[in-house]
Amino acid sequence: MKDFYGFKPKSQLMLGTAQYPSPSILVSSFKKSNASVATVSLRRESGNINSGNSFWSIIKDLNVKILPNTAGCHTVKEAVTTAHMAREIFNTKWIKLEVIGEEDTLQPDVFGLVEAAKILSEEGFEVFPYTTEDLVVADKLLKSGCKVLMPWGSPIGSGQGLNNIFGLKALRSHFPDIPMIIDAGIGLPSHATRAMEMGFDAVLLNTAVAKAGNPIMMAEAFSHAIVAGALGYQSDPMEPRDMANPSTPIIGKAFL
Repeated sequence: MKDFYGFKPKSQLMLGTAQYPSPSILVSSFKKSNASVATVSLRRESGNINSGNSFWSIIKDLNVKILPNTAGCHTVKEAVTTAHMAREIFNTKWIKLEVIGEEDTLQPDVFGLVEAAKILSEEGFEVFPYTTEDLVVADKLLKSGCKVLMPWGSPIGSGQGLNNIFGLKALRSHFPDIPMIIDAGIGLPSHATRAMEMGFDAVLLNTAVAKAGNPIMMAEAFSHAIVAGALGYQSDPMEPRDMANPSTPIIGKAFL
């Protein structure tokens, strides 16, 4: 497992903290998921001070690494300003950088993303850019100072899984030494397993657990799925074949 800016998590599952039916279900889901990283939106700390403090207390008690994000930001200025606020509130250099360019798909504005990533990297942030599977964009993000990439599986909250297998495989093989986290669009444990089987280093998800009929059970399912996929990748699996290949040899077969 690769590390993320020097941090090596105990689990390759990262989990969001939004949309859970209740704080107790959020806590129980995290425990069952074994997630090592929690993503937190700055907006959860806004508004009512007491409710913000209560939420922050819950997150601290999870005893996981905090990854603040710039969710909902549509401009470079907005994303950079939000990152600065998040650093002060959460006392971390980590930032999941989102610069949204299209409302229906929540697709990243890759031009703004690269610009914001460069600004924040130069200011000492450790940037986790939410991006597409585009190789050129990935190269520009790395040159801007990012040491981790977070390509989307499919649109945020869609549950579609991995929409562009070819593109994601190309990205993974083109930058073999770069830590990569599949982020967004994961809907089923099998989607997470597939991502890990392809050699990605972690999976970040939120809606698939928080909006499940039983979030706690789903969190546990994803915990197992991540481990299964990682073990499958590490075991050097067989390559697919066009034709059948008998598992039982003909040698030694009786002739009647």
